[in-house]
Amino acid sequence: MIIHCMKKKTWEQIKNQDYWGEDDIRRYGFVHCSPVPYLWRVLPGFEDTEEDMVLLCIDERKLESELLYEDDESYKGRYYPHVYGPVNRDAVIMVLDYLKDRNGHYLKNPELYHIADE
Repeated sequence: MIIHCMKKKTWEQIKNQDYWGEDDIRRYGFVHCSPVPYLWRVLPGFEDTEEDMVLLCIDERKLESELLYEDDESYKGRYYPHVYGPVNRDAVIMVLDYLKDRNGHYLKNPELYHIADE
């Protein structure tokens, strides 16, 4: 399973579409995702976002578009999943709220507790 974070209102607008991610593909060339063990490294980058966010849990075996795990200088030897094409709706197996504590810091979702952080 891989995770993609987006604004909740955006998800509400696109959740019934067969495919999504075109904006990210135009902007970055792919849809950014994260393996669950690296979420704690990525999600604090969204803490300043005032809007509600969601975590889209994607079954990578169900993706129709190409998925590559890639590294660059900023990842420091960690490989992150990039989806090179639109994400098909049926690959999204669960949608979780982006949880924050009182200070606005990311809290790990209980559904992900069984996956160790790396």
